[in-house]
Amino acid sequence: MTSRAPTAVDAHAEEHFERLLAISPEEATMLGRSGAETEYSDLSPAGREEVVAEHRRALAGLDGLTAQDRTDEVTVHAMRERLGLEIALHETGRTELNILASPSQEVRMVLELMPQSSAEDFAHIAGRLHNLPGALEGHWESLRHSQSLGHVPARRQVLAVAEQCRDYARTDGALSTLIEAARQAGLGDDVVAHVTDGVAAAAGGYQQLAARLVDGLLPAAPEEDAVGPEHYRLASQMFTGTVLDLEETYQWGLEELSRLVAAQQKVAERIRPGTGIAEAKQILDADPTRQLHGTEALQAWMQRLSDAAVVALKDTHFDIPAPMDVVECRIAPTQDGGVYYTGPSDDFSRPGRMWWSVPPEDTSFTTWAETTTVYHEGVPGHHLQIATATLVKDRLNSWRRHGCFVSGYAEGWALYAEELMGELGHLSDPGDAMGMLDMQRMRAARVVFDIGVHCRMPAPQQHGGGTWTPEAGRAFLREHLPISEAQLDFEFVRYLGWPGQAPSYKVGQRVFEQVRAEREAAEGAQFDLRAFHTEVLQLGMLGLDTLRFALARN
Repeated sequence: MTSRAPTAVDAHAEEHFERLLAISPEEATMLGRSGAETEYSDLSPAGREEVVAEHRRALAGLDGLTAQDRTDEVTVHAMRERLGLEIALHETGRTELNILASPSQEVRMVLELMPQSSAEDFAHIAGRLHNLPGALEGHWESLRHSQSLGHVPARRQVLAVAEQCRDYARTDGALSTLIEAARQAGLGDDVVAHVTDGVAAAAGGYQQLAARLVDGLLPAAPEEDAVGPEHYRLASQMFTGTVLDLEETYQWGLEELSRLVAAQQKVAERIRPGTGIAEAKQILDADPTRQLHGTEALQAWMQRLSDAAVVALKDTHFDIPAPMDVVECRIAPTQDGGVYYTGPSDDFSRPGRMWWSVPPEDTSFTTWAETTTVYHEGVPGHHLQIATATLVKDRLNSWRRHGCFVSGYAEGWALYAEELMGELGHLSDPGDAMGMLDMQRMRAARVVFDIGVHCRMPAPQQHGGGTWTPEAGRAFLREHLPISEAQLDFEFVRYLGWPGQAPSYKVGQRVFEQVRAEREAAEGAQFDLRAFHTEVLQLGMLGLDTLRFALARN
């Protein structure tokens, strides 16, 4: 794809994106922009209305525009789909509260992305810390407004987020790492004191929110976790960019799970003939050459493996030009469990980063189980899709590059990347292959659990029969998720509070595999895998229906 002259459609998308950044300072920080480093979005009902009003304005503005090329056609398709769904979700009156991706986490996570070198950097951090309680105040107002409309998060989520807020506020909690960072910078006691005051203010905001959740929201919180099929269908559409046939997807999840278990059994035979999956994993766990002890060793191993993947895939199966050939691996300041990726700043002065949030009780790790996670979060997974979109500013507008996030695309690509590494020979070791299949099995089980519990589907007889309950679902997850009890606790609550997100991984992977197979069938011997990957990644992030539209050949 070559450079292209911006069009009226691009100008409209750019204007929309800039308006959103003006009312969402955290997003500006993520892009590395200056000018609003101490500010937060207005998370109150009025602020939420301002955002949706901008979505409505931008959506209406598309009616007067004519697409000049295929890129414009895709932009219009994507904006209509995304903005329409944003408006529809807003009109439900619900305010998000869960333990991974709601305002209580997001206002803290942006602090991790801010520069931490100069006195000015820490002045910005301290200023934002002082403003954090106001952001949480707005979030609380939105939760109360949602409650007045009859929408209260489930009791399990209220309790979990309250506990999380108290953890952030502890003297040794996640916020405290900013004080240590100021000390390590060696910029003087006054800088440390300013950050310390800011941490104290932010901790007070979190303590207040925790108390409000327990005293003001918990008494009205329903016991039931399931949101029901009506809301689930809309939520899953937001996460995937397509309308799911929930019954078909649920059945496919069960079939995919069975396929993956059978594949694992074959790998177990390679590890030791005659063994089952569980015994094969025990053999791998006992292998001292596959063990890591402590987070320092984990971080160093992550970095080595990530760097090696870049070298192996660059200029062969992927285009990975500088500066996107750098991925930074870090241990996260939180201890919730899980791994996540944050993209580079728009100028790549801050590289893409892979973060591992390690529960305190998890002190040892096995490389066979984690190799595929590094590929998922880094190269060829999240880093390639997000860094590529960041890089192609000469052909895509800013909204396409940064403003359009769809979990089904992001996570679907990352799962596709996991299996691709096996296809390309990077998981030839049976332990690493077992680890990849473990992760794929986990994502298939989440399709079954998430749709099954939230939509009250009938459970198969081998899993107890009757209608899925959270408790039966947790036992099902314990059977299929290869994670510690601490991580399982986190994931279980996460899925119950974030309906529709967990299945988007496998749903997206399914579409990526389908569109690749369709292209291979159409092009035959002329099919070029590297060119296909480049074409897909340079589209930016799209809903799955828009992805199919973009890849369609007239």
